[in-house]
Amino acid sequence: MPARGVDSATRCVIGVDLGGTKTAAGIVDAAGTLHATDSRPTPATAGAAAILATAVGLIASLLAQARDAGLEPVAVGIGAAGVIDARDGSVVSATDSLTGWAGTPLAAYLAAQSGLPAFAVNDVHAHNLGEHWQGASAGAASSLLVAVGTGVGGSLIVGGEPQLGARAVAGHVGHIASPYAYDDGGVALPCSCGRAGHLEAVASGPAILDLYRRQSGGDAVSARDVASRAGAGEPAALRAFSLGAAAAGQAVGGLANVLDPAMVVIGGGVTAAGDLWWNPFEAALRAELMDPLAGLAVVPAVLGGNAAVVGAAKLAFDRLAPDRGAPATDAPSAGDTSSATDTPFVQENSHA
Repeated sequence: MPARGVDSATRCVIGVDLGGTKTAAGIVDAAGTLHATDSRPTPATAGAAAILATAVGLIASLLAQARDAGLEPVAVGIGAAGVIDARDGSVVSATDSLTGWAGTPLAAYLAAQSGLPAFAVNDVHAHNLGEHWQGASAGAASSLLVAVGTGVGGSLIVGGEPQLGARAVAGHVGHIASPYAYDDGGVALPCSCGRAGHLEAVASGPAILDLYRRQSGGDAVSARDVASRAGAGEPAALRAFSLGAAAAGQAVGGLANVLDPAMVVIGGGVTAAGDLWWNPFEAALRAELMDPLAGLAVVPAVLGGNAAVVGAAKLAFDRLAPDRGAPATDAPSAGDTSSATDTPFVQENSHA
């Protein structure tokens, strides 16, 4: 439903992708067209107030650009790292990748600063919403997206809705057990969540880099460096990528058996290594599938770095519909966590 007094043809949303490395934002209209984007480094270790200030600056700049272009912003949508309570857009919990992020009243603060309704969800759910609206899984009845990058995240969409779970934790694919997540001595590898032996500890970009360094003593500084060395045929680099990819493939194949999605979409920076990653990934995935899933479509994401921006905008457009709950409109300070809730968000049809 168009906002009162706003022509539906000019309506737009500011979509925000707030991650541990950068914060990106864009102007997205109701047809899913991305009109402009901008990004800034996320001050990940500077605390919630600094992180929010970066987002506020981007939003203000894009609001001005949208209005100068004759568009009328009607909301802000945010895909953010952490466990996000989609009821009020607060950050329920987060890893140390964003210092002081847990408890942040994210949507309420950005609503107060922008003067617009604001809605938030985990960034991987936003990624999946973008691909499902305008990308690789557009038109699919359901889609499982798994993103392999700095971490490993997932999202399942059914009937156009991301499945968030009883506590908004659904989709944390990186935190399932993996038989690959052990060192040569049989000791479980530590995971970013504080546990050990999880998929993220072997399949993420940092995990691939760590494995390469342990195996070779090499001086690579990123998973991209390891990919380059694997492409040149270096055995330790090839092994690190193959192991991480196979671990991811086995896990995604198992998830497909459990969830039976119409299709699977794979994204994230690690997958940019091409066949070095995709071949062992898909071989391991196909080896896990039950016979009825033999023809399951497994495709790469196509929206790249804009996926979560587009998906966050889609979230906001959907939440503005008249049959949905009210958006966050309170006005807490950037350091005020009092609007964070201890009550689990329950969405029966519902970062990552």
